Amino acid sequence: MIPIRLVPVTLKQLWRHRTRTALTVGGVAIAMFLFVAVQSLQRGVREATDASAADQMLIVYRQNRFCPAASRLPEYYLSRMERIEGVERAIPMKVVVNNCRASLDVTTFRGLPEKDLALLSGAWTVLEGDLATWSTRSDAAILGEALARRRRMKVGDSFTSSGVNVSVAAIIRSTQSQDQNVAYVHLNFLQQATRGAGLGVVTQFAVKVSDPSRLEAIAQAIDDEFRSDPDPTTTRPEKAFVAQAAQDIVEVVGFTKYLGWGCVLAVLALVGNAIVLSVRDRVREHAVLQTLGFRGGLLARMIVAEGVLIGLAGGALGAAIAGLVVWYGRFSISAEGQSMTIELRWAVLLTGLAVAMGVGVVAGLVPALRASRREIASCFRAA
Repeated sequence: MIPIRLVPVTLKQLWRHRTRTALTVGGVAIAMFLFVAVQSLQRGVREATDASAADQMLIVYRQNRFCPAASRLPEYYLSRMERIEGVERAIPMKVVVNNCRASLDVTTFRGLPEKDLALLSGAWTVLEGDLATWSTRSDAAILGEALARRRRMKVGDSFTSSGVNVSVAAIIRSTQSQDQNVAYVHLNFLQQATRGAGLGVVTQFAVKVSDPSRLEAIAQAIDDEFRSDPDPTTTRPEKAFVAQAAQDIVEVVGFTKYLGWGCVLAVLALVGNAIVLSVRDRVREHAVLQTLGFRGGLLARMIVAEGVLIGLAGGALGAAIAGLVVWYGRFSISAEGQSMTIELRWAVLLTGLAVAMGVGVVAGLVPALRASRREIASCFRAA
């Protein structure tokens, strides 16, 4: 880039035009805040919906039903389901949400039999409390980390949602994105605590298969088994089910990538404009530097370095603000009982900084090239 000894010179040039530099850094920070926030949102959606070859879970739902309140399946389907070849384990679940539409503040209860907790807890890390306490109280709840932070709950607290009153027994962090924003309770308790079908009726079955390569075939076999029953089923891989339930959200988030790249173009325009104005104001200074022995290539690198420093400062500020907003906001988007948590990862922050610096380089290339090719005599004649 440029010799280390010349970095103070570059910083001094930026400091001489403090107002312009501050406004440019502020504009870059706003654009990079939006870019990082959009990237975090897209990452959360991808983690919740992108299938992988290792996926082993299927979701069995009532056919032609979407909101959990409308999906009702007999619990006795369990025994028939587990007899199907390839089904390793099936878990009946009652799902209750306080809002079935897309929202940033949804509390989702999932009721499951106590004996099936071990199947899910393999992906969990207990942050507070313990799972044994959950087994000793019928109204105990295990909260995902995102839900606990958003509601500011801790072990021992009680809360009510959708008419269900529970006590927090443990708070967990999970490798499965859906676990982060739910409260796991006892199935019988949730069936009795909510109005509706009551005991013997569940919302869905979570099915673990023995061979991930046969996921689609096993799903078809399950649907064929119950096709002629009064309550036929629709079975999909878990992540495909989430993507279908939150289809509108996925489409909206897909569109936001254009917003993200629009922010990058805004950064390019801001930094480019600032550097062009800065170079125009220093035409005679560049002539003096050339007279003292500074070559055109070195001047060009110093100008590009200004763009990099502006991009780095604005990118760091914008990324830091985005990180604070996401961390303290605990945002998650939920629809029909399925959640996508917005989490800021280091990879997203580093990508934002790299993009900001890269844009700074690109923005400085044209004015740097022009300044390096300008003749000394023409510089002195310039206004």
